[in-house]
Amino acid sequence: MRYYPSFSDVFDDLFDSGASTPTKVASMLCDIRETENTYEMNIALPGYKKEDIALELKDGYLKVSASSNKEKEEKDKAGRVVRRERYSGNCSRSFYVGEGFTEEDIKAKFDNGELMISVPKEAPKRVEKKSITIY
Repeated sequence: MRYYPSFSDVFDDLFDSGASTPTKVASMLCDIRETENTYEMNIALPGYKKEDIALELKDGYLKVSASSNKEKEEKDKAGRVVRRERYSGNCSRSFYVGEGFTEEDIKAKFDNGELMISVPKEAPKRVEKKSITIY
């Protein structure tokens, strides 16, 4: 059986410089470990900057998204453009963390291409003050 490369395989080889490019990390590899009081998530995001990453908590789901716009240009000795590449893309994942959490309960840190998130195992008990107006 003969192998015929797909259309995208041809262009991947053509533009692959051998370096890690954002297209290769779009899967957002994640490790989750359980400690006594928290769940610790480590998400690999090489090639992204802290400003490229957003966290959102809604309806018990923690959504992690990253977007990137990169431009690379190579010129010859005379200053003429020899090659110009552009990349624009985004990736995201959602994790169910449970109801009752607020943004203050979840801690996040980004260092050296790795996003580290700490989520408590249980949402803190909150006392809502409800007053009754007397007319």
